[in-house]
Amino acid sequence: MKELLEFLGLLAVLQGAMGLLHEFTDWNLGLVRRIGFLDGYEVYASVALLALGGALFAAAESRKSG
Repeated sequence: MKELLEFLGLLAVLQGAMGLLHEFTDWNLGLVRRIGFLDGYEVYASVALLALGGALFAAAESRKSG
């Protein structure tokens, strides 16, 4: 379970970082930009993904290994 939470946290952090990179550099990265209902709210969604990733890492640390 700990490994799954870490993996999901890593995915969330990567997608959040790629979403912010897309917004500030116009590189075509990440999945946030492809979701239609988030039009205009990509930065907020990316920051939320970064926060979710941090929360998943914290939850993984509180779990026992295995």
